[in-house]
Amino acid sequence: MSDLAINWHAKTWRIAAPVIITNVSVPILGIVDTAVVGRLPGAEYVGAVAIGALIFSLLYHGCNFLRMGTTGLTAQAYGARNGGDVKTWLARALLFGSLIGVAMVILQWPLFHFASLLVGPSDAVLPLAEDYFSVRIWAAPFALANFALLGWFFGVQDVRAALITQIYMNGVNVVLDIWFVLGLGWGVTGVAWATVIGETSALGLGLIFAARHLARMGGKMDRSAVFEVSALKRLMQLSRDIFIRSMCLQAAFVTLTAVGARMGDVTLAANAVLLHFQTFMAYALDGFATATEALAGEAFGAGKRRRFKAAVNASTIWAVAFSIIFAAIYGLFGRDVVDLITTIPEVRERAYAFVIWMIILPPVSVWSFQLDGIFIGCTWSREMRNSMILSLIAYIGAVVLLSSAFGNHGLWASLVVLMVARAVTLSWMMPKLVRQIPDNN
Repeated sequence: MSDLAINWHAKTWRIAAPVIITNVSVPILGIVDTAVVGRLPGAEYVGAVAIGALIFSLLYHGCNFLRMGTTGLTAQAYGARNGGDVKTWLARALLFGSLIGVAMVILQWPLFHFASLLVGPSDAVLPLAEDYFSVRIWAAPFALANFALLGWFFGVQDVRAALITQIYMNGVNVVLDIWFVLGLGWGVTGVAWATVIGETSALGLGLIFAARHLARMGGKMDRSAVFEVSALKRLMQLSRDIFIRSMCLQAAFVTLTAVGARMGDVTLAANAVLLHFQTFMAYALDGFATATEALAGEAFGAGKRRRFKAAVNASTIWAVAFSIIFAAIYGLFGRDVVDLITTIPEVRERAYAFVIWMIILPPVSVWSFQLDGIFIGCTWSREMRNSMILSLIAYIGAVVLLSSAFGNHGLWASLVVLMVARAVTLSWMMPKLVRQIPDNN
């Protein structure tokens, strides 16, 4: 089909809409976690789940290369119409993810104590966060295999399978959350067990969908090629760069939580509530970034620069429009959302004061999200890594200067600095890279 005959807005929505639905179920789950423990007496319960979830966010987002790298590599093989490679990348990613998850289980206690030293929870929060972590860590091999599987689904543009699998996982998690905590009185460990059961059972469902997709696909997988040195080297280099990028990004959020924690348990809990605003927005807009990954990666693999530009333009138009909608919704209903998440009066009052930053962040953040999607789809990992390192340096400098002068307002302003720095550095690198894409019309 001619590039001019393709409706890029329709193609964007065909991928983005299911991904948005899939993605927003994740922060909804986080909101439910916080809302459930927010009914327990004391801010320390909200803080404990926030700290525990942050530690897993740190661990899992550090492994986000499993999702991102698999999407980019699979999308390029899919664009080149190489069915054998499409299958082989799935096998490599599942194996890699499972092995990393097993290593996390083995090293669980050093990982927890190191992470807790970074975050610095109070004496009241620490033992509750440890209870949460000691249960949830057992799902790590299944969770990381799910990352790989999700990335592969996006790469082959099978968003229906991704949607059903993620909705199932988070739906099970929400139902069990309410039952275990409010029904059985298991506290923060109930939240953790709900996550373990959801992630473990979702992997089985996802593998069923993947097997059906593979049966329909052309090309034969060479099992010996799974361990091909050049391919594994490419995967490791890509994983290394995305790992560094992801760890830098998580370091920024760890810094926000850690500095907020040192301002007191109420500020820690308020920031945990407010981070749901940013997370919800980021997961929703990531639907357009994921569409960019898949479509830009496919165009890159096919060597079609004009198609690449058309895909990027269409997805970016919709992403920017939705970022403005998010800002408007947060401006109108921000306090209502805070009230929905927590019933603790002092946490509510503290959170109200910082809702303004939730309004500012969506139209600022959207540009870095979209650029990340482009760079992931084309596997320009080194440049993405370097951009994130520079942006983190700018962010840390802003935290030192602004938080000391303006307290928690300065902390949230520093997050704006981070998003702007990411967008500026990636934009500066992009034109040279785009020129390297052939224009095989």
